[in-house]
Amino acid sequence: MSLKRKIKDLQKRREEVLSGGGEKAIEKQVAMGKLTARERIIELLDEDSFHEYDLFVEHEARDFDMDKKILHGDGVIIGTGRLYGAPVCIYAQDFTVAGGSLGLMHARKISKIMDHAMKMRVPLIGINDSGGARVQEGVNSLAGYGEIFYRNTLASGVIPQISVILGPCAGGAVYSPALTDFVFVVDKISKMFITGPEVIKTVLGEEISMEDLGGAKVHSEITGNAHFYAESEAECFSQIKKLITYIPWNNTNKAKQFPPKNPKPEYKIDDIVPGDPKQPYDIIDVIKAVVDDSEFFEVQKLWASNIVIGFGRLDGETIGFVANQPLVLAGVLDVDSSDKAARFIRYCDAFNIPIVTLVDLPGYLPGVDQEHAGVIRHGAKILYAYSEATVPKITVILRKAYGGGYIAMNSRHLRADFVFAWPGAEIAVMGPEGAANIIFRKEIASAENPEEMRKKKIAEYKEKFANPYVAAAKGYVDSVIEPEETRRILLHSIQVSAHKAETRPIKKHGIPPF
Repeated sequence: MSLKRKIKDLQKRREEVLSGGGEKAIEKQVAMGKLTARERIIELLDEDSFHEYDLFVEHEARDFDMDKKILHGDGVIIGTGRLYGAPVCIYAQDFTVAGGSLGLMHARKISKIMDHAMKMRVPLIGINDSGGARVQEGVNSLAGYGEIFYRNTLASGVIPQISVILGPCAGGAVYSPALTDFVFVVDKISKMFITGPEVIKTVLGEEISMEDLGGAKVHSEITGNAHFYAESEAECFSQIKKLITYIPWNNTNKAKQFPPKNPKPEYKIDDIVPGDPKQPYDIIDVIKAVVDDSEFFEVQKLWASNIVIGFGRLDGETIGFVANQPLVLAGVLDVDSSDKAARFIRYCDAFNIPIVTLVDLPGYLPGVDQEHAGVIRHGAKILYAYSEATVPKITVILRKAYGGGYIAMNSRHLRADFVFAWPGAEIAVMGPEGAANIIFRKEIASAENPEEMRKKKIAEYKEKFANPYVAAAKGYVDSVIEPEETRRILLHSIQVSAHKAETRPIKKHGIPPF
């Protein structure tokens, strides 16, 4: 065969594989409002930067007429490309080929690109659109998932792992996204669940829609399994591209430095936080008042919103922010918010991102429901994460910092590098009202005017204990600062901490309160 004929043969084979599951399957995909697997890759990556590998890999299953059902390829596309000029590894499951189901060769293709990502120390992006394990391949499918999960675990904390759910992600398949750093979902397209509606109906006799069981909103608002929610695939890709600008390519680098910018003038920090400690405000406005260009990229915005996490920049450098949100439950810590913050803290620590903590909370959320849900165990996660972290850690106490909440929110006692407090900060075991009721109970009860005496004792407690100067006198607060000094102090603290080195006891690993 001449070279020209061989080239024509190659082109024909390419066309056959590139056709995926055929015209009808592609039409069905488009009718569901979904892009094809290759369109998604092209849409996400830099123009003309994608290089595909293992195009001609085919499944080896021969039972149940599988050789007739899958004519070409094996339902997943893998390769390398660039985002903003920097290399990434990527795979996208092709739902038009056997519903994107995972068999042995399908899994081997994914495992191969995961190995590439680890060797090259570049981010891994996985686009999930699959009905789950390929039943016809039996235990080989389960083995394939196990190989992927193992690699997810090895890569954790070494390279960024991003999962994009753009279709069903069912059964064992859901555990790979759960092991990655960030999960993106799209309304009415993304579905994640262990057991589908049919199984639930059979076993429990309950009717439930796929959307209500594991749709995008469920995982963004209720379970916390998703970190970013989008209305469309295009919006989702835009979110991924934005995230990529904030994070480093691997754990030996820092995130890309951007030109410094001042915050926008409309965010005046002196005007944001009310003097009345019971009056709520939006902590995001405080963050925007201190970060470059007032740009803040929030993570898990819709879940456990009594705490805010996300990325901003100070003097062009990426910073991870953890902040209580007074607008929601007065910013208390509870089961979900502790999990949310702890995981983000550990991510920042793994990837060399300094952490700024903004504190305003009355403590942990009380109640039987929280106690029975394991608030002790979950609450301990945030203590563990801050204590374990060795990146620069700076804390600013804005208003309330009571009890265990004061300790948990990156206090000096958990080895914060710098702790600052605003003049109106109240740092104490509990709020002045509750403390006065306990400490001065007898005096209040025996007074001619108990309510007047109570107000007097509350004021006395505030004067003696619930202020930043007591903690500052002990060295627990480095400096009491004016609100308008916050950005300048943070900038200086980050600069001073640039070459921070901190050692930990030699051990295989700790045992977090999972």
